[in-house]
Amino acid sequence: MAALIHAISDTLAARFAACTVRGELSGYTRAASGHCYFTLKDADGDAAAIRCAMFKRAAGLLQFLPADGQQVQLRGRIAVYEPRGELQFIVESMQRSGDGSLYEQFLRLKQKLEVEGLFDASRKRPLLSHPRRVGIVTSLGGAVLHDVATSLARRAPQVELIVYPSLVQGSEAPAALVAAIEMAGRRREVDTLLLCRGGGSIEDLWAFNDERVVRAIAACPIPVVSGVGHETDTTLSDFVADLRTPTPTAAAELCAPSRADSLAMLDAAAAAMRRRMRRALDTEAQRLDTLAMRSLRPVDAVRRQAQALNLWALRLASGAQRLVAARAQGLQLSGARFQRAGFTSIQAAVQSLDRLDARLQGLDPAVVLKRGYAWVSDDGGRPLVSASQLRIGQSVRAVLSDGVAVAQVTAVTKTSK
Repeated sequence: MAALIHAISDTLAARFAACTVRGELSGYTRAASGHCYFTLKDADGDAAAIRCAMFKRAAGLLQFLPADGQQVQLRGRIAVYEPRGELQFIVESMQRSGDGSLYEQFLRLKQKLEVEGLFDASRKRPLLSHPRRVGIVTSLGGAVLHDVATSLARRAPQVELIVYPSLVQGSEAPAALVAAIEMAGRRREVDTLLLCRGGGSIEDLWAFNDERVVRAIAACPIPVVSGVGHETDTTLSDFVADLRTPTPTAAAELCAPSRADSLAMLDAAAAAMRRRMRRALDTEAQRLDTLAMRSLRPVDAVRRQAQALNLWALRLASGAQRLVAARAQGLQLSGARFQRAGFTSIQAAVQSLDRLDARLQGLDPAVVLKRGYAWVSDDGGRPLVSASQLRIGQSVRAVLSDGVAVAQVTAVTKTSK
């Protein structure tokens, strides 16, 4: 038996691994474990139903609170609950019927407008820090207007609230919202414009995903704050607005500072100004007292000036004497250096002359001849410096240190080198 049920379960799992069904919720319960159990009836009223189980992980992703009688779209897989052999549908995601197609439209339009740059952060304008008037586009019949007005009256009663009424739900809401936004832009009577609506399903908030509304917000000359739905609700108006807030009440709180905070800032600024003013007055008072004391004793002032002049005269005379003494001492030092330099130069010149004289005397032929040498030449006066220049019988002249001798060559002997 178990093998048969297991085989059926495997077959169904392989055949219906992922499928989507629509129907009506019945007998919806949520266990303490977080798992949800219910029956899905046929949407057209036929006698068809299937038991469903939605485990805690998938149930934690729900964007709404399921209830009996709701038309929903489920995505999941077919399985068999083996302990009882019952067919069941394991739900992986649940959304209200119609939400799927609307969400696809939402994503397509979001991508289109994002490509155009309507959601760029560079387009976002800062809000005026202390607005005088705030406008709100919302329905006159909803609780949103009351909540925003109450919040502003409590936090910032100095801010005037101007209402631009509009439908916020239904097929005619987009055109009404566009007309209200454009009216606020034409009048230019407010510093900040709030676009507010309470929470609801994707169908309830669909007017704020309309392309006409998104483009009207982008073209509005006034900074726009979006306060549509609850914290988990997101619309295209949130992306294009200059500031997105989680709720309408938060929009009212963020568009204008608290009166108490502003008064506290003013008190702190006033106290700081008073402190600075007191310090400035004290400084000027002290300066005035000093000037008054000086003006009461003009003789003292003249005496101080005379003393100052005398002091400067003494300094001038002393400085001149020091300068003359320094110059005289400098001249003496320069003269001594000049004399030393001249004497040194003369001594160097004398020594150089002595050396040159000694070298010149060493080169004098007469001195060489006195040492026993002779200068030998032929009859024509040409010097004879080699034995090869001599021949036997030749007459030669020998110049000595104290005379000249004439001789005749009788023999020539060459010395070997």
